[in-house]
Amino acid sequence: MVAAVDAGGVVFGGGRPLVLIAGPCVLEDADTTFRIAEFLKRLSVELGIGLIFKASYDKANRTSVDSYRGPGLEEGLRLLQQVKERFELPLVSDVHDVSQVTAAAEVLDIIQIPAFLCRQTDLLLAAGNSGRVVNVKKGQFQAPWDMRHVVAKVRSSGNDNILLTERGSSFGYNNLVVDMRSLSIMREMEVPVIFDATHAVQLPGGADGCSGGQRQYVAALSRAAVASGIDGLFWEVHENPQCARCDGPNSLYLDDLRALLEPLLAIDALVKEL
Repeated sequence: MVAAVDAGGVVFGGGRPLVLIAGPCVLEDADTTFRIAEFLKRLSVELGIGLIFKASYDKANRTSVDSYRGPGLEEGLRLLQQVKERFELPLVSDVHDVSQVTAAAEVLDIIQIPAFLCRQTDLLLAAGNSGRVVNVKKGQFQAPWDMRHVVAKVRSSGNDNILLTERGSSFGYNNLVVDMRSLSIMREMEVPVIFDATHAVQLPGGADGCSGGQRQYVAALSRAAVASGIDGLFWEVHENPQCARCDGPNSLYLDDLRALLEPLLAIDALVKEL
């Protein structure tokens, strides 16, 4: 049985309905951040879906040294705190170094370990010791059954509040594929599993100094994942993805979200017999 994990009052797993993690790839200006958060909050209330707001304060793994990384730890956490207080939303963001964990845990409800860092023992232990929910993205190079070792590292800290996220596996150059078996394999570890549909259609480094993407496949992959019984869905969204400062090609338009979500919630209810 997949455990129930409570993140700021939003519960993943335990047979509960699908949870949405959504937001812009990276924090931009305050006004854009607040408009996106307000839209997502209103939509989540109208559809009755649990929502975690996601945005990175520092994208430390951008393709180019010239790429926008975000406002940084201090300013980014200040902005995220404002989102939490203004819209009453739980938060998730990435940590890239042990030194960031303590400050991040004061604001975030979920500490996220990026895919490239999913085997970094010290970072996993620090996240576990923070007492926050820990979401680990499965590396593009990592077999799903090997994530049991990642889970064991976090659990060794005494923290059982663990989420695992599938975001695709490297398949040749600048391409990712999703093995849908991985969603079931990781759920056998009795932790809630999330499908990161927008990163799964990313083309890493495939746009001459930045990453490309194929957002037209997000809906199909999301339907397949939800039909498998996942506990959460991860989408990067933006009011105008063509102007987004990170991951625009794989981000979803806000105006498309309702039409995408409604059939997914129906599938989720059918699969889980809700």
